[in-house]
Order: sequence, then structure tokens, then C-alpha cells
Amino acid sequence: MKIASNCVVSIHYTLTNDAGETLDSSAGGDPLSYLHGNNGLIPGLERELEGREPGDSFKASIQPADAYGEHNPQLVQEVPLEALAQIEELQVGMQLQSQSPDGQVQVLQVDAIGDSTATLNANHALAGQTLHFDVSVENVREANDEEIAHGHAH
Repeated sequence: MKIASNCVVSIHYTLTNDAGETLDSSAGGDPLSYLHGNNGLIPGLERELEGREPGDSFKASIQPADAYGEHNPQLVQEVPLEALAQIEELQVGMQLQSQSPDGQVQVLQVDAIGDSTATLNANHALAGQTLHFDVSVENVREANDEEIAHGHAH
């Protein structure tokens, strides 16, 4: 069966950056399963998988626009430390959650801590990076009605 919308797809993958450093991998574990065509993967990788079938292996380089977007400097802000006083042991690299007035939850990473401010970054950690995938398609099957209704593989 070829990969198409509303198929449950299982893949093994290794993700590296431009320097060849491994950022993530399913090696040694279960394959990643997702519902194709329902935004379960970054758009560029999902397009690369379209039409493939079990047993296929390939490498793909995905540009930032088809992954987590370009780094947006407007998503980096300086916040007074007193606004973060309720957070115990604030540290660089820590991830915080914030809720916007419209109810959207946003993840912020602490990039720096100064004498009176902290630099918070709402960009995805992989924003602005070209992502290199080494992928093998393990399984493809039709999704059941419940998976389609829920928008993800079970």
C-alpha cells in the first residue's frame, strides 16, 4: 500500500542538522506512527513520504520554511526578572509555558539571564535550521474511522 491521506504510517528515522549531529532518532525503539495528511509531521517530510511504501528508504533535506519556519526575532523578548519571580531556580535552557489572551499556549525557552532581565524565546528550537532525515518506511495501513475522527494514529 502506498502512503496517501488517511493512512497510518510507521517510519524509522534519524534527524541530523547541517553539522551532522543527531538531533533525534527512532533507532533502538519503536517506529514513529502518524496519520498521513493530518499535520502529524512537518510539511516537508510528509510531502517526501507521499506515495512511498513499506521497504522504501530515503534521505531528505527539509528547508526551514517546510519545517519549523525561519527564526523570527520578534519572538525573542527581554522580560524583567520580577515578572518571573514565581519560577524557582530559573535557568538558561529552561522551558516555560505562557498563555496568550486568546488562550493559546506558547512554549518559551530561557536563552539568557541578566542582572535584571531574562531573554525568552518563543521560536521552535529547530526554527531556521535545515533538517536532514534518513527514513525507512516500516508499515502503511488504512486508518480506521476512529483514527480519522481523532486526527491521529492509535
